[in-house]
Amino acid sequence: MTASLPRIFSGVQPTGNLHLGNYLGALRNWVKLQHDHECLFCVVDMHAITVWQDPAELHRATLEVAAAMVACGIDAGKHIVFNQSAVPGHAQLAWIFNCVARIGWLNRMTQFKEKAGKDRENASVGLYAYPNLMAADVLLYKATRVPVGEDQKQHLELANDIAQKFNHDFGRAVFPMIEPLILGPAARVMSLRDGTKKMSKSDASDQSRINLTDDADAIALKVRRAKTDPEPLPSEEAGLEGRPEARNLVGIYAALTDMHHGAVLAEHGGRPFSAFKAALTDLLVASLSPIAAEMRRLVGDQGAVEAILRRGAERARALAAPVLAEVEATVGFVRV
Repeated sequence: MTASLPRIFSGVQPTGNLHLGNYLGALRNWVKLQHDHECLFCVVDMHAITVWQDPAELHRATLEVAAAMVACGIDAGKHIVFNQSAVPGHAQLAWIFNCVARIGWLNRMTQFKEKAGKDRENASVGLYAYPNLMAADVLLYKATRVPVGEDQKQHLELANDIAQKFNHDFGRAVFPMIEPLILGPAARVMSLRDGTKKMSKSDASDQSRINLTDDADAIALKVRRAKTDPEPLPSEEAGLEGRPEARNLVGIYAALTDMHHGAVLAEHGGRPFSAFKAALTDLLVASLSPIAAEMRRLVGDQGAVEAILRRGAERARALAAPVLAEVEATVGFVRV
């Protein structure tokens, strides 16, 4: 890895099937970022267990997510692909950060309130404190950039608060500040059944999402059944106002082609949805079929995926070791 390039850390949870939203919102952007950044891409299995996970499913999903990273174009030879739990430094630094972060800071984290809901007293301590682990994930490698959506920006602000407090408390500039790389509007992909809700792995209807493992027939069926409205596509972007399903399909097309919404509408505006859906289907199949095929190949060769994670974990531990040693010496821990 090239030390002169800015270092990026990013992770994805191994919970269920990866879908088009994960690809456009994260994985495809990671592929682009790896050309001019030093990258660590992590399957965050420790974050996953903040809520109950079936052990066999967690194991399977961890390997599948790693396979998806490689299938989408992550270069696991040049960059580091690993699973979080294979590097003990994540948990070690997270505990130190538990002792640096303030209760009031965590009380302001909106995602805990959303995920725990009304049953907050029965939520795990891990779910409450996981922003401290997120900070440790990044700062363990002194990464300075993290590609995130708007919903994660608050956690990066917390990570910077922790870094600043640690540096101040011990009078040493141990940790750098982290810069969030906020991804553009194309990163937000909505459900095919309800254009007001994000595409989600947890949605009960498989028709609401396009999975990265879907074949051409499944993609065609899901796009054909995708919710629309009776009006044809407008010719200008203003015509998408109040039409969430139309905006979603146009947004997917725009993201896959790196076009603006207006350019897509200039090309397809005025046409019925049936014609636009056919064009979108062709585009999705062309974009995702090679990924699905490579994922199937990798998932079928568990040893190859395990080898990628093993090599990645070894390299990640080597990067983390001097940082953790510096932190522990700063805190005053004895190492004999």
